[in-house]
Amino acid sequence: MKKPNKNDIYTLRVHGYGSDGSGVSHLPDGRAVFIKGALRDELCEVKLLKVGKTLAWAKVSKVLEASPDRIESDCPYYPQCGGCQLRHLSYEEELSFKLERVQESLRRIGGLSATVSTIHAAKETERYRNKIQFPVSGDSQSPNIGFYRARSHDIIDVEDCLLQPVIVRELRKLIKSWMQDNQIKPYNETTHKGLIRHLYVRVNHKNEALCVLVINGKRLPKADSLIESLKTVDGLVGISLSYHMEKSNVVLGKKTQCIWGDAHLSDTLCGMEFMLSPASFYQVNRAQTHVLYKRAVELANLTGNETVLELYCGIGTITLAMAQKAKSVIGAEIVSSAVEDAIENANRNNIENVRFICADAKNVAAEMAQTEEKLDVICVDPPRKGLAPSVVESILKMAPERIVYVSCDPGTLARDLKLLCESDYEVQTVEACDLFPRTVHVETVVLITKVNQ
Repeated sequence: MKKPNKNDIYTLRVHGYGSDGSGVSHLPDGRAVFIKGALRDELCEVKLLKVGKTLAWAKVSKVLEASPDRIESDCPYYPQCGGCQLRHLSYEEELSFKLERVQESLRRIGGLSATVSTIHAAKETERYRNKIQFPVSGDSQSPNIGFYRARSHDIIDVEDCLLQPVIVRELRKLIKSWMQDNQIKPYNETTHKGLIRHLYVRVNHKNEALCVLVINGKRLPKADSLIESLKTVDGLVGISLSYHMEKSNVVLGKKTQCIWGDAHLSDTLCGMEFMLSPASFYQVNRAQTHVLYKRAVELANLTGNETVLELYCGIGTITLAMAQKAKSVIGAEIVSSAVEDAIENANRNNIENVRFICADAKNVAAEMAQTEEKLDVICVDPPRKGLAPSVVESILKMAPERIVYVSCDPGTLARDLKLLCESDYEVQTVEACDLFPRTVHVETVVLITKVNQ
């Protein structure tokens, strides 16, 4: 049998999906191949891009038998832009892929037999993002303000994105014209020269926006002309500068200054009002976040007598939602500005049975595990990397009756559930929630209960 090599052409039947949305098949020698752009059950002519010892990667050269779920992309930048990965398949098939992705992670990584009972579909699959981060490159005459090409740092100049509110398109257009008119240079991440690094925008449910320019410098030339230009955009409530002169891929700098209008943006979620600063963590899909957090509170099964701890609480969204049903809630978050926002949000919503701690989750968990305070429910909403082993260990020492785990990564979720279930816990409910339509990302909410309570 001929050994497969890069650029070889094969005709293959696709039988499933990888975690990145690629179709999965097998080469004649048995090794799995991940095929970019292929759908389940399709017969495709594919070209090998890379061949490893046990795996291979390919792209579709020709679809010989198309899936009924294959659709034409409605975005002129797809698939070159790396923002979306699933605009070539129907939304029904996208939901099926995401549910199966969570289920397969639980089985393969976690060794769990728990079933993902449902996936909560989004009513709106376009214009849902309330936070947008445009990297900037090029030169002052032809700045690129858009998104990274898939698997690269080449920036595609994107006039409009179907995931973003229309107001963002208007702000981007005016900033690009201002840069050209005033010879304002984009940042070059190789030379560390140039001024404008990112355009960062937050939008609320009323289509009001905060606009932040991230700059590689201490001042913004021609700031007055920029302000006068952007003020014409209906719904813009504030303009800020974020000073970022370090050689890093972090978007916002350590200092942000409002130069016009408001420094914060308010939004409503789960019947409460939240104040957002540029650096605040806030889920990008408000409508679906309401669904996700509502289920998290329901799964916690609060009666009004419980003490709840939420780790990685951000600006207190889930914490305050839990507080309306619990006796008391403690929220822990390492980002000081987020904790300040959380305290303000509690005051704004007249919620008094909460307190917030500014500290690393592993330190808070370790300290709480040493106290005699009884915690009935622990809620965690960690970043993509999941829980540190020490956090899992401390949660087990605290021995709450119920754990509610909100996850943005099925792989790390499955890993952590395996550790929890090796002790006195079992998974009761798993539900997926589509916060990121047209992308491969999926949120999950899980109820874990103590065995033999």
